[in-house]
Amino acid sequence: MNTDSNNPNDGSETMTLTNGHANGADGHTNGAAAHTNGVALPLAEGQTEVRVILADSQAIYRVGIRKVFGPDSRITVVAEADSLQALQDVVQKHPADVLLLEGAMITGTANAVPAIVRHAPQLKVIVQAASTDESHTLDLYRRGVRGIVPRSISPDLLIKCVRKIAAGETWIDNQSVNWVIEAYRSQASALVNPRNQPRLNQKEMLIIAGITQGKRNKEIAYQLGTTEQVVKNYLRKIYDKLGVSDRLELALYCLHHQLHKRAAEVETQALEASAIH
Repeated sequence: MNTDSNNPNDGSETMTLTNGHANGADGHTNGAAAHTNGVALPLAEGQTEVRVILADSQAIYRVGIRKVFGPDSRITVVAEADSLQALQDVVQKHPADVLLLEGAMITGTANAVPAIVRHAPQLKVIVQAASTDESHTLDLYRRGVRGIVPRSISPDLLIKCVRKIAAGETWIDNQSVNWVIEAYRSQASALVNPRNQPRLNQKEMLIIAGITQGKRNKEIAYQLGTTEQVVKNYLRKIYDKLGVSDRLELALYCLHHQLHKRAAEVETQALEASAIH
């Protein structure tokens, strides 16, 4: 499953399922492992310090989180931000492993998370949300968030979550897993129905052919006799039509739905027509 339009799961990650407990990669719960009665969880062998950026509009909350990440946790807050504008500057100046982000800070700014990940690709984002619903949860994971936790999360579980995500895992609770699975099933069912197949024009198909062949936007633009910006504009339209968020998801979509074969046929036809004229 891919989590962030701009930061898809490449298969090297495992998934931690939570229901107030942390699950291993095999999906079996071990509730006792997640509860330590407020005592910091012990470091795994070879575990390194985790650098965290704390972004929250409430100063008292930032102070509280700093206390949670005490010296025994081996989690260090390297920078803080009290607004989205300040966060953009902090992300560029302070290298970190994890961003702990207040959900309210990105309300109404759909592209905030992709923009952050674009500026700091190594930064893994955890959103602390006062409440979540299906649509909002799916959108956050789709845009690159690695974990969503409630504001009321216990200190020991928050420490565990930060460590897991810093190690490359995805933190997702059981309800969110169900939402993701249902969304995938609905999308797959709709795509199987010929009536719901997205309509792509010739130029879009030619661009898809270039993408599936590993060509860059500049190469595709040269082949089509247009500009790189025009190719980028078309790509955004293609992403919207197919419900994908980046080149990797587009390539996977094409392979799964055999769209690359149709695109190759369109490209061949276009080349033949060009040769005739």
